[in-house]
Amino acid sequence: MIIVTGGAGFIGSAIVWRLNNLGNDKIIIVDELGTTDKWKNLVGLKFQEFIHKDDFISAIVEDSIEFPVEAIIHMGANSSTTEKDADHLFSNNYLYTQELAKYCLSKNLRFIYASSAATYGDGSLGFDDDESKLENLRPLNMYGYSKQLFDLWAKRNNVLDKIVGIKYFNVYGPNEYHKGDMRSVVHKAFEQVRDTGKVRLFKSLNPQYKDGEQMRDFVYVKDAVDMTLHFLEHKNENGIYNVGSGKARTWIDLVTALFNAVGKPVNIEFIDLPEHLREKYQYFTEANLSKIKKAGYNKSITSLEDGVTDYVKNYLLKNLYLGY
Repeated sequence: MIIVTGGAGFIGSAIVWRLNNLGNDKIIIVDELGTTDKWKNLVGLKFQEFIHKDDFISAIVEDSIEFPVEAIIHMGANSSTTEKDADHLFSNNYLYTQELAKYCLSKNLRFIYASSAATYGDGSLGFDDDESKLENLRPLNMYGYSKQLFDLWAKRNNVLDKIVGIKYFNVYGPNEYHKGDMRSVVHKAFEQVRDTGKVRLFKSLNPQYKDGEQMRDFVYVKDAVDMTLHFLEHKNENGIYNVGSGKARTWIDLVTALFNAVGKPVNIEFIDLPEHLREKYQYFTEANLSKIKKAGYNKSITSLEDGVTDYVKNYLLKNLYLGY
């Protein structure tokens, strides 16, 4: 049985979808559904059971899991970069992950967990997934720090050669609809184009970047999933790995691809960057993918234009989820 925590969430449900496509429905989904529409991500998926995350961690701590487990793919976390409850992030993102890792290590089970590119902070030290540099990173928000805390715990306890951490960059694609402000700009921009015919982007306060030319590593969720599942198959490859497209693109590139996908002229309005984001804003991110390629991942990566087109035409315009 493969356990996917956060399995009703964005990347987690996409992982379940891909496992289903590969003929695997021996899956346990762990999550909490709350009052959002996250449950809709599950409707088209095949799995054996759904377990609430609180019940699951209790069973882990008590060592009372009653079914055979092959692997835990841990995507469950509070992924809000603006979350201010540091105690919650410490408990939910760091301590929870620690308990799952200790369980898997004690049972010799595959453990793959979500770290984040947010651990790289302002990017001044680059975006190299070299574990020797972990201590030097300075995340800009508590979410990023909660992820770094576990990366450091794993290194400190000498277990990075037995588990896999995935540093996701800017993932976009179907099944992110429930994420509110944490949705990708693709989804937000799609709604803006649909409702107003234009897209609003933040002005740049950095003289090195013109308005709209701030750059991000945008990666389509289908690629992010394939990179993640590479480590389910290749159990001898361990450590921390970047997952992105490997090529930084501008916000203008992104929304231009969106306008082209919906067949409307490009219409961008630049607005002021909110005060509360100014000290935490990243102007450039780009995943160094040499390490994951060295680990054997050799699939081609979807271009920004092709990813946005697939997302818009096959999901957003049809109001569809993965698996429907």
